[in-house]
Amino acid sequence: MQIYIINLYINSLFLLIVLKPLIIKNIQTEILRWFRAEKRDFLWRGQKDAYKIWLSEIILQQTRVAQGMPYYLKFISAFPDVEALAKASEQEVLKLWQGLGYYSRARNLHTAAKDIVENYNASFPEEFEELKKLKGVGNYTAAAIASISYNKPVAVLDGNVYRVLSRLYEDEIPINENGAEKHYSILANSLLDKKNPGDFNEAMMELGAMICTPQNPKCEECPINRFCKAKENNLTEILPIKLKKLKVRTRYLHYLFIHDAKNLILKKREAGDIWQGLYDFPLEENEGGKVKIFQSLDLDLTTLKKNNLKKITHKLTHQTLEISFYKIELKSIREQIKGDYIFVPFTKLKDYPLPKPIENFLKDFAVL
Repeated sequence: MQIYIINLYINSLFLLIVLKPLIIKNIQTEILRWFRAEKRDFLWRGQKDAYKIWLSEIILQQTRVAQGMPYYLKFISAFPDVEALAKASEQEVLKLWQGLGYYSRARNLHTAAKDIVENYNASFPEEFEELKKLKGVGNYTAAAIASISYNKPVAVLDGNVYRVLSRLYEDEIPINENGAEKHYSILANSLLDKKNPGDFNEAMMELGAMICTPQNPKCEECPINRFCKAKENNLTEILPIKLKKLKVRTRYLHYLFIHDAKNLILKKREAGDIWQGLYDFPLEENEGGKVKIFQSLDLDLTTLKKNNLKKITHKLTHQTLEISFYKIELKSIREQIKGDYIFVPFTKLKDYPLPKPIENFLKDFAVL
């Protein structure tokens, strides 16, 4: 396998050496011409403000534009600049992020904002390597900020760009193989228009999102189809190659919705697991899906069958959550429940960031 990858790598470099003086300038011209005529109208497009570029890129990681746009607007309204974001509490940030998923992004966003204020005088660093020092900012986000905000000649590399490059060069190196990022980064930077790096980076991402799509790419509409080796050899449905995903793990979560007439109990989730920093109900988890006793509350669930309100399946990237909800109504939860719990009035629930399944459950029962 290693020899195979080395040979592919050498072939790609050969293609670059041969093609660069002949067609790369034409490819750059055609992609930019297409982009300037066909680009979608996003609120952050045309912006040079590093804060807004950074915020949009973090929100859109693993999130569709249609889903991310309202969150971008909410964050800009609540925190118009990096200083406002840095001053916010983690709970405020997580609450605003609620429903978007991958909550580590929100925590990293908050940490980076405080770093920028404390160590960079509230101004984003301009250099790619310096940007990468910020929490949650990897090669892709650093390249986007550096090129779009500061016109630095650094190519971005996201899923859309991987796909365009793999098909353009008929590159068979799996895009999630070890070493693939370095390999495709060489291709991306060799193709980059150094005079217009920000526009070109956006154009490559837009091309992958609108034309060079994962399934049924619109090859006849592609501005660089005459240069595309995958189209020439009928390989667009095969490339890019991606190794099989990790096995999905199933978890069984049993939640107790405990309340009295005015309050319910929540608990803040700790580090080292999903939904860190968010609030959920008292929880028991096991591997088999059956539970008899809530040890932390000394409650026998065999007596609660009539109160088994709901069962749902909630899918995450590498986990499937089988969730059961149970209801217990008490006269006074403050007197009857002991332990490390928070007693929250129903009227104050809006202040607490909740995992999506908990939020949906409470909405179903007209609590939120």
